[in-house]
Amino acid sequence: MYKHLITLSFATSLGLVGCQQLPADQQRAISTGAGAVTGLALADLLGANTNWKIVATLAGAAAGNLIAKNNETQECAYANGNGGYYTAPC
Repeated sequence: MYKHLITLSFATSLGLVGCQQLPADQQRAISTGAGAVTGLALADLLGANTNWKIVATLAGAAAGNLIAKNNETQECAYANGNGGYYTAPC
């Protein structure tokens, strides 16, 4: 039960980071940290071994950083139908 509550709280904190009006470097640091913690919490919740926990933590950190960068530039990536993508304002 506690694992579900902890995971939910970390996921919520990652979502709330996008609502804060912080400088770009602070927002990126918080998003990266929250993504890493969320990745680790989800891997632990799923009962992953140590190697997968490391991979999930790094993937979460990368995702958090990309979310912060996207929020900073206000650009989103869209599929172009040919297997590629283009960026445009969100």
